[in-house]
Formats: sequence, C-alpha cells, structure tokens
Amino acid sequence: MGFNCGIVGLPNVGKSTLFNALTQTAAAQAANYPFCTIEPNVGRVAVPDPRLDMLTKIGKSQKTVPTSLEFVDIAGLVRGASKGEGLGNQFLANIREVDAIVHVLRCFEDGDITHVEGSVDPIRDAETVETELMLADLEGLEKRAYNLSKRAKGGDKESIAQMALIEPMLAALQAGKPASTAVPKGEEVAASKLQLMTTKPVLYVCNVGESEAATGNAHSARVFARAEAEGARAVIVSAAIEAEISQMAGEDRTAFLADLGLEDSGLDRIIRAGYGLLGLITYFTCGPKEARAWTIIKGTKAPGAAGVIHGDFERGFIAAETISYEDYVAYRGEQGAKEAGRMKVEGKEYVVKDGDVMLFRFNV
Repeated sequence: MGFNCGIVGLPNVGKSTLFNALTQTAAAQAANYPFCTIEPNVGRVAVPDPRLDMLTKIGKSQKTVPTSLEFVDIAGLVRGASKGEGLGNQFLANIREVDAIVHVLRCFEDGDITHVEGSVDPIRDAETVETELMLADLEGLEKRAYNLSKRAKGGDKESIAQMALIEPMLAALQAGKPASTAVPKGEEVAASKLQLMTTKPVLYVCNVGESEAATGNAHSARVFARAEAEGARAVIVSAAIEAEISQMAGEDRTAFLADLGLEDSGLDRIIRAGYGLLGLITYFTCGPKEARAWTIIKGTKAPGAAGVIHGDFERGFIAAETISYEDYVAYRGEQGAKEAGRMKVEGKEYVVKDGDVMLFRFNV
C-alpha cells in the first residue's frame, strides 16, 4: 500500500531545494534501510518513529525496517496552468495522481532570489495555485456533469447518484470555493475517486530564512492562520538548513540542529505531518529477524492490516495476537506481555490501533 505527497509551488519558493534534501536524506538512509530515490522526481523516505528503535532493542531484532512515504516533485506551476500555460498540463496530470498536496510557500525575503510575482506574499501565492486547481477541477467536473445529466434524465440510477455527489461540489467551484468545502457528508471516499485536486488534503510548508527556522515570522504566521481556517496543516522549514543537514552524519546533524534551537529537522516534521495528513497509523511486527513498521489507514480492521504484509494473510486470516506498544515495552517483550495477560487474541472485526504489535494467524 503506497501513499504519496506531491510537492507543489511557484518558481523560486524553495520547492526543488526541499525535494533534493529529501532525496539526499533517502540516499543516506539507504545505508540502513531499503529506501531510495525511485525515479528522478520521486523519493521514498522513512517515517521517523522512535518506537521502532525501542522494539528492535527489546526484540533483539537483526534488522529495523521503518514504514515510508513517497514524495513527488511536481513540475512548477505558473498563472494559466489550468489553460496549459508553462508545464500546466503536466502539472495538473501529476497532481491528480497524488494522495496529498505539500504546498511550499516562500516566507523569506532575499533580494538575490527573484519572486515570479515581484514580491513576497505567501497568501497570494497560495491563492494563485488554489485558483488554478479550482479552474481545472471546474472544467473537468462540468464536462462530467453534462454527460451524467443526460443519463440521469433517462432514469439511470447510477448517474442520478453520481449527480447528487457532484452537484454541491460543482456549485462550490462555480462560487470560487474548493470542492472540499462541499463534499456530501459520508461521501468522502466516493468523492476521492473523482480525482479532484481541490479535495486533496493540504500541508503548507513555510520556507523561512535560517535565522527564523525555530520561530517563524510574520509571513508564516499568516499561513498558519489560513491553514487553521481551512482545516489544513502547516509546518515551518528552512530549505537552506535542510540542504545543509542532508549531507551530515547523524551526530553532527543533531548538534547542528541543537545550535539552531531545533529538536528535529524540518523534513522530519514534513514527513510526520504528511503521514498524519493522510490519516495513517502504524502497527508493528517484531521478532528476532526484524522489527518492522507497517502503514495502514486509521480504522483498518485486522484482516486488512494483515493484507498489507501479504494478500494471503488477509485471505486466510484466522486471528491476530495483539500487544499494545506500551505493554510490549513495559513487560519487555512478547513473552513478558503474554505472561502478564496483556496479549489479546483478536478476530476479523478488530480495528487496529496505532502502535499495536501484531502477529497474524492465517491459513491458505
């Protein structure tokens, strides 16, 4: 099960610098983890999770395998992208395929780096991108609605149902609002299948100067206010710092960040925020060969979680032996948790919780 975030932004906002730092981080991780750059514009990066290191230690596992996210560097956008300006068609095609949007906004002043609009204003930039996405969604949805309405008038039940889904989102787009503001309640999954760009979750990345990486600035404060109003998320990052630390060894990296008043890197925050943005949780498997993290959507039941490992696990699912992460640590592993009565045997209706340490019983 793969999940990916598309990195978007106007020219000269730091988008490529951030992506390059991500892929360099991925290359550095390859020494320990089986993750790397998949294509020139796709990087798969481990999701930081200190729980996995603890499980490795307790389980005396030979290998540690974290879960991961993919980041896609999407072609830059300019005004008129919805009409094919610049690399507009490529931009729009790529963004339809991602699960979430990481929108990099320039929040730093630098006279040596020209802004495409002539001045620094992250809210205006966000609106430029959002407008192009709304225009493209509107054009596509109007075509879809035109074809569906003909069949709906003829009494086709599926077309009638689709029109009920589409009409409120179409009205929102015509009023200059993202389709996400009008998704009918309970129809989120159906709406996602329409591949509308303005229904995708958004993470705003405020790219600030090095001296503002720990505190942010007035520009980033405005972005955070916008994100809160939209129900989106935002993080503060200095692309310049990320480019530096992506080249550093672990200890040097930690010391460098500490000197700047930072507990972790901006990329780590982006990765975690992207994970949360997609509604993902982690469960673990742990044994002498490896301790491993697995990604699932929150609300997934035990057979579905087993299927992430292998389809046979889901098809032949019998039960899942489950220990919470806290109990696994407190009782120093599987045997201790079992002896303390903290291991539970769960069936097909069990909803997996974040941090569960699981062993699946199956028969195929």
